Amino acid sequence: MAKENKVRVYNRLFFKLYLNYAVMLLMTAVLICLIFIQLYKNTTMKNEREKLMEQASNSSDMVTTKFINTQNYSEFLDYINTQQKIMGSDIWTISNPYAVIPMDVRLETNSFEEISVGYKEYVDLVESAFQNRKEFSVADDEIYQTQTITVAVPIYGVNREVVGALLSKAPVKGLTDIINDSLSLIVISSVVALAISFIIIIIFATELSLPISRMRSTALSLAAGNYHSKTGIKRNDEIGDLAKTVDVLSEKLLENEIQRKNLDQMRLDFFANVSHELRTPITVVRAYTESLIDGVVKNEEKVHQYYERMLAECQSMQRLVGDLMLLSKMQNPDFAIDIEPVNLVQIFDDIIRSASTIAEKKNIKIDIVKEDPVIMMLGDYDRLRQMFMIILDNAIKFSGESKTVHIYLSKADRIKVAIKDEGIGMDKNDLENIFEKFYKSNLRQNASGTGLGLSIAKQIAMKHDGHIEVESELGVGSKFTFTFPSFDMDEISL
Repeated sequence: MAKENKVRVYNRLFFKLYLNYAVMLLMTAVLICLIFIQLYKNTTMKNEREKLMEQASNSSDMVTTKFINTQNYSEFLDYINTQQKIMGSDIWTISNPYAVIPMDVRLETNSFEEISVGYKEYVDLVESAFQNRKEFSVADDEIYQTQTITVAVPIYGVNREVVGALLSKAPVKGLTDIINDSLSLIVISSVVALAISFIIIIIFATELSLPISRMRSTALSLAAGNYHSKTGIKRNDEIGDLAKTVDVLSEKLLENEIQRKNLDQMRLDFFANVSHELRTPITVVRAYTESLIDGVVKNEEKVHQYYERMLAECQSMQRLVGDLMLLSKMQNPDFAIDIEPVNLVQIFDDIIRSASTIAEKKNIKIDIVKEDPVIMMLGDYDRLRQMFMIILDNAIKFSGESKTVHIYLSKADRIKVAIKDEGIGMDKNDLENIFEKFYKSNLRQNASGTGLGLSIAKQIAMKHDGHIEVESELGVGSKFTFTFPSFDMDEISL
């Protein structure tokens, strides 16, 4: 067990949670960083481009109005130098060789032939400007050591003819610094977030691991047979539901253990009772048999009495074995009784005829009250007769001389059968145990009984979806009440 408790660090719940959380946090930080950098670059480039494009357009208009229209060429280079300082960019002017009246070469800083040979990357921009379009390009520049934006705008002459092109090239200042600063800030934030998340994960993992560890201990305790173990966890979440399930399992295991012990005890009691019930008749039969074999008894009348007693004991054992086999069948869930419509009135007429002989010996009267001449129910005629005969036989057995046994048959929502005697009655302890196998009171009337009759009667009632209730008072008598589902002959489809 000690070896099972040793869990490697990378297999612990805390490590897995923290690793997953850290990876998720870092991926989120990297994603945010990339999105931020891209958005910042796009926004910066757009602003710089629009700014440079506007400045280039203004310079182009100034070239047209101040120098081309006035033909004042002497101040052009000074103007260009001044604009380059103000704008912080390189400005080139190129004459359009395709124009009817090209821009004067004195206003050129570079010719189209020079651009075509030495600066091929700008040829497309210049040609676009010659076609009266404003274009731009972004590229990494080795001289500036950063990205640069180059814009090209047309220069207009007389009649708005495109006589040339103006190129303005400027570095995107501070972009790399801003990106580096942002990256540093994100890295620092990620480290701080990881440190904070470490504390959060410790708390979170503890909240998870402690209940799980407690449930594990409870499960091991249950596996060891300690079914009183409980998790003691009270939470309104999935872990709480799991803990409740473990506690329910503990209760069920405890109930099953108690039931198992009861069954084991019942089994032991059963064997003990069977052994006890068989020991006496076997002992009697053996003693009489040995006496007869040894020739101790020679009187014919005495020998006959011994044979009669041996026969009686054999019959007693036969009844016991028969009752045991019947009770075993009844308690088998797969045992099915024969179900057919039977008339309870007819069953009791049959029972009373059989019991009258026993009742006459004690001058006991059997009084029966029937609400209807026919009371039908679904059941097994022979089993129902046996069940009611057991109760009626007990009623006669425990009643004194010249008493009355009352039988009531009625039918409403349910069929009800009541058998009431005026006998000696039972105390509370007897009432709690009368349906137990082999239970017999110390009364002399029980001397010849097997203690299985009422158990068999209860099983027969249960097989018919019936219920038995007992009321008894010492010195007054006992009343057994049976209830069964009602039945209507019209319900049978012929």
